Amino acid sequence: MKIENIKTFGQLKEAGYEYKTVKEELRRNLLQKLMKKETAFKGIHGYEYSVIPELERAILSKHNINLLGLRGQAKTRLARQMIFLLDEYVPVVEGSEINDDPFQPISRYARELVEEKEDETPISWLHREDRFAEKLATPDVTVADLIGDVDPIKAANLKLTYADDRVIHFGMIPRANRCIFVINELPDLQARIQVALFNILQEGDVQIRGFKLRLPLDIQFVFTANPEDYTNRGSIVTPLKDRIGSQILTHYPETLEIARTITEQETAEAMLEKQHIYVPELAKDVLEQISFEARESEFIDAKSGVSARLSITAFQNLLSTAERRALSTGEEHTSVRLGDFMGIIPAITGKVELVYEGEQEGASEVAMQLIADAVKTEFFHYFPKIEKLQKEGDMDPYEEVVSWFFEQSGGFELRDNLTDNEYKLQLDRIEPLDDLLEKYVDDIPDEDIYFFKEFILWALVENKKLSKYNMSDGLRFKDVYGGYISGL
Repeated sequence: MKIENIKTFGQLKEAGYEYKTVKEELRRNLLQKLMKKETAFKGIHGYEYSVIPELERAILSKHNINLLGLRGQAKTRLARQMIFLLDEYVPVVEGSEINDDPFQPISRYARELVEEKEDETPISWLHREDRFAEKLATPDVTVADLIGDVDPIKAANLKLTYADDRVIHFGMIPRANRCIFVINELPDLQARIQVALFNILQEGDVQIRGFKLRLPLDIQFVFTANPEDYTNRGSIVTPLKDRIGSQILTHYPETLEIARTITEQETAEAMLEKQHIYVPELAKDVLEQISFEARESEFIDAKSGVSARLSITAFQNLLSTAERRALSTGEEHTSVRLGDFMGIIPAITGKVELVYEGEQEGASEVAMQLIADAVKTEFFHYFPKIEKLQKEGDMDPYEEVVSWFFEQSGGFELRDNLTDNEYKLQLDRIEPLDDLLEKYVDDIPDEDIYFFKEFILWALVENKKLSKYNMSDGLRFKDVYGGYISGL
């Protein structure tokens, strides 16, 4: 029988429906996916052999779960994806505030209705999309918000005394009966509020304002927490922590390839909007390397973490920088340049927490240094290492490029407002760059050649072979000695 035809409790029984708790639903549906070798958590990359197996084991064990990790590690996304392990629809007693199952009614309203109408009790259907509740823990959250309180207006309207349990207004947790309930940033919740959760997790029931009211709630709890919060803002009180079945540690992407996959997935919409902008593969690698450099930087608080959102927003800014330049030059199509990375600085400064030394340097300076470090790291994946002391008789592969700049007394400029043709012609002036590319990276696509040329210049600057100056409308490159003398 189709669910749209099941409108009463009696029809539900005839259809052979069996009552299951939310944790039994999750376990059974996960087992089916595992047997079919289907992915239970889609769009989550880098966790295939670490976080996801642990999360699956916790679900199979019917545990309440705490996802512990730094910001931007997909904790909330993992929790939200658990709804796809629920049954598509479940029956509820029509009109129930707390999603009562007709086989196991727990509220006074549902019990009395089932007792009165028996098989004629009206049934409605709840879709799994509506079985997810979420609350961000903040210091102002109260017990009444989460669990419930006496409602004087309801008491007055119904002409009831406060001794009658019908005057209770249910909070978020009872209303999330038979659902997945997520509390984000659990340590931010005041200790007395965490204490109020003890009985719900251990016994599965609630107590409101001294009422002798037993509500054996059926809820899958998922908590998220940041390790930094344990010392800076609060902690998970020990008895509550003891009642959480599984604590799962999340982490950042371990390789550049995984990080790129995440960024490309999250910026797919931006790429569709800006198909007229070509992004070289090396530009994507440099962008991701910035986050890796930030997590190792002495200027950035490692305990705070560097969110994966840094790469996502930086990539969006990178596309917009190239798009804005194309609009100003009147071009329909353009390619991302390394100079466009100056446009991602606002995306970096808003995503990192600086230590004292970083504050002294300044957020923008730290951001520019991260870009420079990323260029330096990626450079040696393609070109030979630059030795500080050259052995006698050894050839310096960069000597001709450096010599070219030595002969340019006025320096070499790459302005932001150059058209693509002007940009290419300017870089083509440095003929030794062609020889360098041909010798070490001769298999790069034609579209990427000019990004590589500018990339070499930036890398030589970071290795003290050239000097670079930021102008208001672009960059100027000089040889090291010429730059030093003009500085004097």
